[in-house]
Amino acid sequence: MTIESNQPEMLDILKAPETAKVPEGSKVPQKTKKPRKKKKRWVRIILFTLRLLLVPTLCLCALYAGLVIGYVRIGGQPYSDIFDMATWKHLYELVYSKT
Repeated sequence: MTIESNQPEMLDILKAPETAKVPEGSKVPQKTKKPRKKKKRWVRIILFTLRLLLVPTLCLCALYAGLVIGYVRIGGQPYSDIFDMATWKHLYELVYSKT
C-alpha cells in the first residue's frame, strides 16, 4: 500500500504538528498565561507553616496507628502499655542484647 502524492491533505495530517500547514483564514488559539494573584503575606506564611508541619504530623499519626494495630490488635496487649517506658526498654533489650 503506497501513499499517493495527489492527496496533499492526507500527507499534511501525517506531518508533525509544527510542520503541518494551517489553512488560511483560520486562527490558532495562543495559550496565554493568566497573571497570578499575589497572596497576602500572612496567608503565604500560614500556608508555608502548614506545609512544613504536615509531613511530621502525618508521620506521627502513622506511628500511632501502627502501634495500636501492631501492639494492641495483633499482639493482644492492653492499650495503656503503648505509652509505658518499661515496655519499650524491654523491647530494646530484646532486639539489641548480645545473647
